[in-house]
Amino acid sequence: MKDVILQTPNFKSIIHCGAGTFSEYAPKLKDRQLFVVTDSNVFSFYRRLIWQTFGDGVPVVILPAGENSKTQRYLFEILTKMAEAGMTRKCTLVAFGGGVVGDITGLAASLYMRGVSAVQIPTTLLSQVDSSVGGKTAIDFKKIKNLIGTFYQPEEVICDPMFLETLPAREIRCGLGEIIKYGALDGAIYQKLLSNRENLSDNGFLGEIIYDCVQHKSDIVSADERDLNGKRKTLNLGHTTGHAFELYYGRKSHGEFVLIGMYYEAYIAKHKGVCGGEYLENILSLIKSVIKKIPAYDDIEQAAQMAKHDKKNEEAEKISIIVPRFEGRSAEIIMGAEEYVKLICECRDKLKEEHANS
Repeated sequence: MKDVILQTPNFKSIIHCGAGTFSEYAPKLKDRQLFVVTDSNVFSFYRRLIWQTFGDGVPVVILPAGENSKTQRYLFEILTKMAEAGMTRKCTLVAFGGGVVGDITGLAASLYMRGVSAVQIPTTLLSQVDSSVGGKTAIDFKKIKNLIGTFYQPEEVICDPMFLETLPAREIRCGLGEIIKYGALDGAIYQKLLSNRENLSDNGFLGEIIYDCVQHKSDIVSADERDLNGKRKTLNLGHTTGHAFELYYGRKSHGEFVLIGMYYEAYIAKHKGVCGGEYLENILSLIKSVIKKIPAYDDIEQAAQMAKHDKKNEEAEKISIIVPRFEGRSAEIIMGAEEYVKLICECRDKLKEEHANS
């Protein structure tokens, strides 16, 4: 077990990483006034664990599993149930689930009585390596991902790899999307991924790499909690195109779309001379080790237009993407929306040729 301390100017968040962290730290919450939010999938696996750990009488809201629960309707359902349960300002809101549960629960914690304590217990690989750490909370609104949200740090995060044992293969791929993103940002993680490319889905390897990703993100967030100086923006590598495709197509997981976004944006980086050579080939190889066949969407022009709504864009009709530059370094490319769509289409056409010849 290892702890990561995320220190911001106004708050300290402790992230417990490693096997045994749940049994070590979760029972210590029992003496508090608790309110648990989870989803139907997680509850079906862990209802007994929740009751054994937090008590039979702990109030629990069970959301429908999936991104469709990350809405104002379910946000206000959580807040309503908290008020009905008599939660006070000294209560602790526990997010017991994946990224959707963590995002909406964190937002509810930031709003209820102007802010109550939050603890994240992430149960998916993606939420353990990324979304549970850093204090970004949100719901989707008007078909735009994460449009309404706050920066609100959890008091504690408990990342126990035991939860990975019940995950389907698709959820492991989802988490690997964020892990490979960190590999494109951090030289040590990159080297570790290359050395273990044959066993990226092995739970033993994942248990180790979770800590590395959490440490990298914590360092970034400690230096730029609210996305003000550009450091935190690097964490969006692959996400501009990934989010656009996720919103338009919606049939794959978030992490899979991050990898697909990374692939298309790597083409742009190579086209503009920002990244290339063996390093770029290794990044693409890692992506393809998870997504064997990168999609070449027929209606990609319309999907790419969704990138205009990305909140990282700072100018109208300008698209911002974060791409790998060289080992341990990234770069921001800002281009006109028309050029962006053109290059995305070029990458699609190249993929179609590769698929036809394979």
